[in-house]
Amino acid sequence: MFVHARRNKEQIEMNEVLNAISTRRSIRLFKPEQLRQEDVDAIVEAGLYAPSANNAQNWHFTVIQNSAMIEKVNKWVLTEIEMSGNANLQEMIKRGSGSIFRNAPTVIIVSTERKDRFGVINAAAATENMLIAAESLGIGSCWIGMAAILSGSKNVESYARELHLPDGYAPQIGITLGYKEGVTPLAPERKPNLVSYIP
Repeated sequence: MFVHARRNKEQIEMNEVLNAISTRRSIRLFKPEQLRQEDVDAIVEAGLYAPSANNAQNWHFTVIQNSAMIEKVNKWVLTEIEMSGNANLQEMIKRGSGSIFRNAPTVIIVSTERKDRFGVINAAAATENMLIAAESLGIGSCWIGMAAILSGSKNVESYARELHLPDGYAPQIGITLGYKEGVTPLAPERKPNLVSYIP
C-alpha cells in the first residue's frame, strides 16, 4: 500500500527530537558572533553518539573557528572545483558568491578513513546528528557536500595534515554553524508516494 507520509503535527510539536527534525532548514545567512563553546561541545558530542557500521566510530571532527583557516579551506575547495572541470559544481559556486561556508563563524569538517567502504555512511550519520542537535539549540546549520571534493584530490594528504586528521583519513563533509540571520524558511511540502507499508 502506497501512502503519502502523514505527520501528526501536535505529536511532533510536543516531542523535542521530532520537532527539531521537522523544523531544521539549511541556513546560509549567519550573524557574525561566535557560538558559545558549550553549545559547540554539545553539537560535537551528538556527532560522537551517531551509529556507525560495526561500531567503528571512525570519524574525525575538525572544528574551525578561526576565520583565516575557514577561508583557507574554502579556497582549497574552490581550487579543486575549478580544476575538476565539473560544470555543475562551478555553476553552484558562481550562484553562491564564491564562498561555500557563507561566512559562518564555526565550520566542522567531518572526515573518515579512506579505506573503509562504510566510512562516508558513518560520516553522514554523524553529520545528521550534529545538524539536528544544532537546531535543537536554536543554531543554524548547513550540510556542505562540496567539501567531499577534497577527499579525491592529489593534495589530500596535505589537507589532512592541516586539518589534524589521523593517518589514512580524508575530509568528506562540511558543516556550517552559526546564529541564524533573518527569517528561517518553512520546510517545503514533502513529496508524495515516498513510503510503502507492507502489512
